[in-house]
Amino acid sequence: MSEKRLLLGDEAIALGAINAGLSGVYAYPGTPSTEITEFIQNSPLAIERNIHSRWSTNEKTAMEEALGMSYMGKRALVCMKHVGMNVAADAFVNSAMTGTNGGLIVVAADDPSMHSSQNEQDSRFYGKFAMMPIFEPSSQQEAYDMTAYAFDYSERYKTPVLMRMVTRMAHSRAVVKTDEAREQNSISYPTNPNDWVLMPAVARRRNRELIKLNEQFLADAECSPFNKLTLGADKTVGIIACGIAYNYLMELYPEGCPFSVLKLSQYPIPASTVRILASKCDSLLVLEDGQPFVEEAIRGILPTPIPVKGRLSGDVPRTGELNPDNIMPALGITDKEVFDPCPLVVPRPPALCQGCGHRDMYSALNEVLKEYKSARVFSDIGCYTLGFLPPYRAIHSVVDMGASITMAKGASDAGQHPSVAVIGDSTFTHSGMTGLLDAVNENSDITILISDNLTTGMTGGQDSAGTGRLESICIGLGVAKEHVRVVVPLPKNMDEMKEIIRQEINHRGVSVIIPRRECIQTARRHSKKP
Repeated sequence: MSEKRLLLGDEAIALGAINAGLSGVYAYPGTPSTEITEFIQNSPLAIERNIHSRWSTNEKTAMEEALGMSYMGKRALVCMKHVGMNVAADAFVNSAMTGTNGGLIVVAADDPSMHSSQNEQDSRFYGKFAMMPIFEPSSQQEAYDMTAYAFDYSERYKTPVLMRMVTRMAHSRAVVKTDEAREQNSISYPTNPNDWVLMPAVARRRNRELIKLNEQFLADAECSPFNKLTLGADKTVGIIACGIAYNYLMELYPEGCPFSVLKLSQYPIPASTVRILASKCDSLLVLEDGQPFVEEAIRGILPTPIPVKGRLSGDVPRTGELNPDNIMPALGITDKEVFDPCPLVVPRPPALCQGCGHRDMYSALNEVLKEYKSARVFSDIGCYTLGFLPPYRAIHSVVDMGASITMAKGASDAGQHPSVAVIGDSTFTHSGMTGLLDAVNENSDITILISDNLTTGMTGGQDSAGTGRLESICIGLGVAKEHVRVVVPLPKNMDEMKEIIRQEINHRGVSVIIPRRECIQTARRHSKKP
């Protein structure tokens, strides 16, 4: 029976997947994608159906696990934020070559304006690079409907599909009309088993087939229910509005847009439809939340030159999120109120929570490093990244997940001492272990602090893959047992922490110190549970 529910965009995808017969979701927590998996983990129907929903160690393992479920004929969902696509890229790109058996949707949640990210990359480029169909919902209702459609589409053409979200779509709510849940697929083996063995001879054949298949993807985009061309009376400009940008455009014209508009939510870019729009207008304006993916591409689609405006032309801001206010100048709208930030609200930078173990770890580390000339601390992605800010000012680099250990090793190779790496427990198992193995193999002169708060704290307290096993992992990778040290980061243990840090810095080889204390927020949640 259908019902109406108030859902985040992330939750709309999650419920759409459950109701489409999902058998497993695979993900590593990353804002703004985290709520998709959390919704499935807490769904009574998902629990009743035993839908897999445990967190994966990183995005690459998630992608490969989902591909394995698809191989068995079941429907699988992979969720990650945009930088997670970089981690999953090897498996993601090659999944287009193997194809699928059960439906497979890869959700990439992009973060324009970098609310919690290192960059503003646009995952649509990954979809085009992999020659994969791309879906980009413009509303929460469309996110729900599109999920079932994308699973069917994946199974029809035996191809994975990419669904691209952005922060505002993921984290805003709207009423969504839902329908009944279909049954899960039964186990079945691929009818094309040889395609899954990417030896060069197979890969060359699959590459030709995938290129040919893209002709069908393009034809489908031309008549997609999610792409719509509406002709308007005003011919001065035609608008291509991608995903959530269509929502913003319609918000500015509640009585109907006077211009011709192509709503674009399924890719490849429907070239014939773009040409029809261009033939009716004096110029084109591209509205897309992210990089100028469409704006660049349509310049090669149009048969005759026509002015194309958008992020590249400067008519729309080149960086950051789109919103109804910042697209008004490109539309010539001057009579609507613009809602600027309140001048009375003073921005407050984020800070480590009171009672956080990372605070005591940084306090001890800073005290010890005063004893050394030109010490360098290479940090990583997590709550402890806030150690860059006052009052600690404790770290000198943050690049990507797992880079702290390998950068510390490279600095040591160049002659740096002390060379210190700070990494969290979840980030260590995500992508720090291989760097530690490199360091062990060369007995690098580095000191590694795995600040263990027993959770994935930055994204809300999800389970951490290495909880209870960090010491055995480090020893198993070859770190000498006597140089794997554990300490409880509390003010009363400050002298002990400082002495351990000092001893291991002076040890000319690989040392691992594990300051371990539960995240204060997670501990608070645990204390409230019956």
